[in-house]
Amino acid sequence: MIRRLKYESIDFKKYTQCLENSEQKNWYAKKEVLDELSENWEVLIYQDYEAVLPVPLMKKLGLRFVIMPLFCQQLGVFSSKDNREINDQFLKALRKNYKIFYYSFNQYNSFSSALEQRKNYKIPISDYDVLRRKKYFKGRKSTAKWAQHLFYKEIELNAEHISFIENNFKGLTKQKDVNKFKEYLSFLNEMNSLKLCAAYLDDKLINIAVLISEETQLSLLALINDERYKNENGPSFLIDKILNLYIHEKTFDFMGSNIRGIEVFFKSFGAELQDYSFFESQILKKIL
Repeated sequence: MIRRLKYESIDFKKYTQCLENSEQKNWYAKKEVLDELSENWEVLIYQDYEAVLPVPLMKKLGLRFVIMPLFCQQLGVFSSKDNREINDQFLKALRKNYKIFYYSFNQYNSFSSALEQRKNYKIPISDYDVLRRKKYFKGRKSTAKWAQHLFYKEIELNAEHISFIENNFKGLTKQKDVNKFKEYLSFLNEMNSLKLCAAYLDDKLINIAVLISEETQLSLLALINDERYKNENGPSFLIDKILNLYIHEKTFDFMGSNIRGIEVFFKSFGAELQDYSFFESQILKKIL
């Protein structure tokens, strides 16, 4: 049986225990992360927290609806072992209880009926030399080698680096979203989950990779480039250097993209495709 619980009724000890013991465990579903990113959220639970599905909510034009928060890629069902029948029950309950603008499940969730798919790319824990030799695209290998004149450094979050990010981040067009991103960086920093990896040309900062750092995974939140130095191939240099340092102990999550050029960039490092399902309302898209 699936039950709907509002935020104030959630037993967060049981919720967290379910996440920690789940097959689908990920960063996005943690209480503190959803508290930071979501305007409001609830949860659907199966029996006594044997499985949970977090539900982020937003209110606009007097309408309360489900939408994935900015910087939150995958949620869905979390359970000790993924179960298609239980997932189907959660999907039915989600549709019944909420107006859904957009909701994405995680890569492990399977359903009886086909849902639309988005792409994500990951590199599992690997031997760097083998990864580079066998799985890098030939052009990416050459580009990374050519860029070795650059200098790699892991940097702190400070006013200078925030300014670089703000001046060069191309993915966000609204100032409120830029502000949200900066708030999220501060949150990650306070959680000791932020890693900033930088490329320098002599003494000039030209690229920053913004990573979410967990015990067993690094996730690429943003790759920020000073376009005046695009011929220096800083992005290739940075990703290659990060993989060299960490891929033996942590998976690397590129966090999507369905944009062809970005997708090819991710694949060129030997990343593997991992689809995840999503549900989107075309009617609400027209209204909102």
